[in-house]
Amino acid sequence: MPTYPEMALDPTIFEVDPTIWCPNKPIPYSFLAHALSTLTTTRSRIAILNILTNTLRVILKTHPPSLLPSLYILSNTLSPPYESIELGLGYSTVTKAIQHVSGLSSAALKRLYTKTGDPGDVAFEAKSNVRTLIPHPPLLITSVYDSMLKIALAKGQGTAKQKQSIVEKLLVAAKGEEVRFLVRTLFQNLRVGAVRTSILTALARAMVMTLPSSISDTSAINLSHYADEALITAVKELNLTKSGGKKKKVEDAVDPSNILSEKFAAAEALIKRVYVQHPNYGHIARALVEMGLNDLAEHVPLTVGIPLHPTLGSPTRSLDEVYDRLENLAFSAEFKYDGQRAQIHGWKDSSEGPVSVKIFSRHLEDMTDKYPDVVQLVQNSFTADPELQSFIIDTEIVAIDPRNGELRTFQELSNRARKDVQMTEIKIAVCVFAFDLLYLDGQILLQEPFRKRRALLRTRLPPVIPEWKGAARLDHVRSVESEAGREAIEEFWQEAVESRVEGLMVKLLDSGEVLEEPSNKKGRPRRKPLPATYEPDKRTSAWLKLKKDYVTGLGDSLDLVPIGGWHGNGRKVQWWSPVLLALYDPSSGKLVAVCKCMSGFSDVFYKSMKEKYAEGSENCSYQNIWDVETGGLKPHVYFKPQEVWEIRGADVTISPVSVAALGLVSQSRGLSLRFPRFMKVREDKNIEQASIPDFLAGMYRGQQGKREKVEGVDDGDLLDATMESEAQESEADLSNSD
Repeated sequence: MPTYPEMALDPTIFEVDPTIWCPNKPIPYSFLAHALSTLTTTRSRIAILNILTNTLRVILKTHPPSLLPSLYILSNTLSPPYESIELGLGYSTVTKAIQHVSGLSSAALKRLYTKTGDPGDVAFEAKSNVRTLIPHPPLLITSVYDSMLKIALAKGQGTAKQKQSIVEKLLVAAKGEEVRFLVRTLFQNLRVGAVRTSILTALARAMVMTLPSSISDTSAINLSHYADEALITAVKELNLTKSGGKKKKVEDAVDPSNILSEKFAAAEALIKRVYVQHPNYGHIARALVEMGLNDLAEHVPLTVGIPLHPTLGSPTRSLDEVYDRLENLAFSAEFKYDGQRAQIHGWKDSSEGPVSVKIFSRHLEDMTDKYPDVVQLVQNSFTADPELQSFIIDTEIVAIDPRNGELRTFQELSNRARKDVQMTEIKIAVCVFAFDLLYLDGQILLQEPFRKRRALLRTRLPPVIPEWKGAARLDHVRSVESEAGREAIEEFWQEAVESRVEGLMVKLLDSGEVLEEPSNKKGRPRRKPLPATYEPDKRTSAWLKLKKDYVTGLGDSLDLVPIGGWHGNGRKVQWWSPVLLALYDPSSGKLVAVCKCMSGFSDVFYKSMKEKYAEGSENCSYQNIWDVETGGLKPHVYFKPQEVWEIRGADVTISPVSVAALGLVSQSRGLSLRFPRFMKVREDKNIEQASIPDFLAGMYRGQQGKREKVEGVDDGDLLDATMESEAQESEADLSNSD
């Protein structure tokens, strides 16, 4: 096995050796395993970025075709989110493969699992004493990815054996650290702290430092994106001088590190902007390898048929807060419907061609098959307007009473089958409430103000109520403009409270400026721009959520991930109670515990939860194998993170044991949710769309009438309120369960 360089070095100091293996030959998987192993040794964001940047630089320099498989392996995925290619590997299949290759008994493997708590570590130890008489060819990054695709696409009779055979071949050929990370990859749990933001940032930096080899004529491109050898050398010398303890005075205007940082920042913004509008690593990697950073947005544009990340709203607690935050800027208040958010794409390849339709969820999954009635609705819209060529609209699909169009609940909508729905089988009628237009007839509208986008939406896509009452309808969200006066907004809010909607969405109509709160008491407030553009993947202050539930409490719910549990007491002795819930920290890619919850669950839900997270199953472990951050808490068992729950509470408090949002409000303590109560499972969200620390800190700051010091109000246990009956069942002593 080759000797690989130190990957955590500053990229300006790290030397890319193009002769590390045969030029233009596929890269050994051992190199990626080496990088992954190095990542596990640090939690430093700077070190993680350096390792990822250097890894991608080596790949770009020595074998660009290995870039795409590497990006997918690093991101624990196989394809873009809208293609939904899943490995579909069960725990037992991988375990049988490890057992067959290592020769260990099932009992021996179980002992190893109890000892290590990680499937990759189990495989590493199980194979450590296995010797092969005939050496196997080294695994390649490309061949590992191709094998994973074969596993995912295997279908038909004997699929389980076919998948196990592929896994066994990989394990037989794997050596050393390859075994550990191969198995973690098969479980899609690398445990290295590399999140999408880190991967995109590293890719941008690697590109700045690597002019694609496919570009032979540099006179035809703009080289300002790239760092030439002279700049890299200058920054390298400066960094070496600093590391040697010597101070070198450099004028800020000519500081080479500032110049490189500016190039990094520009490339990072470009690649991230392109990705959120066109989330396909394959298309982006191909464009970067073939044409570099130049005109990347034109080479990989927002494209009808490929979902873009949606804009998200910020929570507010009252209409007074809405007016305070938006000041005198014009806005529209819209009903916030209780349905499923859907991004609908419709297009014709030619003026006479058939109409294609795609419907995507808020986390970009293709759910076209779930709504054949909506597909038909879109096709009819093209028939009604021969001039219409293509569009992308942001909508909410809501269950309705087909007789009169009255709104029904989200629970009724969720009763629909998810795949292969036939028109004749539809029992739940729906209305598509369109609220934004992102693309029309080949024109991208993201940078247009909301007032213009909405006007185009209303003009080009008018409401549709088909003759057949069971067919899908199209309508615009009900709204009132602030120009109508405060009284009209108040009346509309009261109507929302009395209707079957969640509340209001308040949206800025035209770009403007608002007052920015100073970051500290000594700072002076200043004006900042507030655009009314569509901002993919951003929680913008130009969209404000005002929910009617808990409007006098927190003002919004939290979307949290169950990550562990304790054995229940009393009546709940057979179930998990309480359950440990976590935020998602996008900066580290980790889930961070925020509170315990045991309120709001029905007995039926408790039973199904215990079945899903059964002891000894692949979803439940006595070890923290999913690398979640629990602070001072240690649940009896850890859950495999896989779902998001909507949780409400009384208020957000500073906690002596929580590390959630640590440093955002208090430098020594995190935040917790007091009196949390389970509301529902958020089937429309994945774990990366759970609430984040900044969101929790914002809720804390926005609490009305909060005391100057509320530290320790959760008594260090992150425990929710217990009903008197529950206290009698001795659940109040859970504070001693740690």
